[in-house]
Amino acid sequence: MVSAGVKRRSGADGAHPRPGTAARDRAAWFLVLPALLPILILSVGPLLYGIALAFTDAQSGRTRSTQWIGTLNFQDLLHDTLFWDSFRIGLLWAFGVTVPQFLLALGLALLLNQKLRLRWLARALAIIPWAMPEVVVGIMWRLVYNPDAGILNETLRDLGLGDGRDWLTGLATALPAVILVGIWAGMPQTTVALLAGLQNTPHELHEAAALDGAGAWRRFRTVTWPAIKPIALAISALNLIWNFNSFALVYVLTSGGPGGRTRLPMLFAYEEAFRYGQFGYAAAMGCVMVAVISVILACYLVGRISAGGEQR
Repeated sequence: MVSAGVKRRSGADGAHPRPGTAARDRAAWFLVLPALLPILILSVGPLLYGIALAFTDAQSGRTRSTQWIGTLNFQDLLHDTLFWDSFRIGLLWAFGVTVPQFLLALGLALLLNQKLRLRWLARALAIIPWAMPEVVVGIMWRLVYNPDAGILNETLRDLGLGDGRDWLTGLATALPAVILVGIWAGMPQTTVALLAGLQNTPHELHEAAALDGAGAWRRFRTVTWPAIKPIALAISALNLIWNFNSFALVYVLTSGGPGGRTRLPMLFAYEEAFRYGQFGYAAAMGCVMVAVISVILACYLVGRISAGGEQR
């Protein structure tokens, strides 16, 4: 009788009873917690603090008390033409870098996916800009754009195309020059992501399409693009967010000049906070940028959900 009761309690096969759902959930949280704590402490915590700061008149100075002012910072921000100019410049920068960056990276990934001699060397050289810190990239390109001894102006003089110009201080050339550097610096990571997608595309599909008489463009449109489309959308959305939040590269190149022509929203907020000491006002700018990034992420997620529903 005792053995039968034990058997009924422990299961028909004599094994120990499985832990309940609550116990499994606690174990899962225990495993996730070490990775979750740094995110909460270093990301979510400062984000919430910054949002709260945007509703205060916080300024630099130890002796000054901080007062709650509600939405006054956001009301002032609506009429701040300098901020909205920087916002427009930030959008031009983000799209001006992201779109050419993707197109060039796609072409390079398609090239590196071919069976070429020394392909391994070409792939290694293609990711060199990715391995360089943004500050180093900025200093290097400042030397390239140097009006007196820069390689760009020296090349133009050798080709008889003029005496060159000061690319980073010209009102008409500063933003295009900085955009070119952003494309060069960010293209490797997009290339690597797209190349990974191309390598995961079954080669048999290309062979079958070629046997059916499909040309190169048709094979790309019907075989290659559907295979890499999820990766392309994901990396483009991330690039757009990263580029909109750019700081170090543009700060080293131009510091937002000349005349604010390259002053991105992040640079504007930095100046308000650490040059003029307006922490609350700068936090309100940060909230606006977080809202824009949230909209971009929402559009991407809605697109992914819609695409997943159509596939099912």
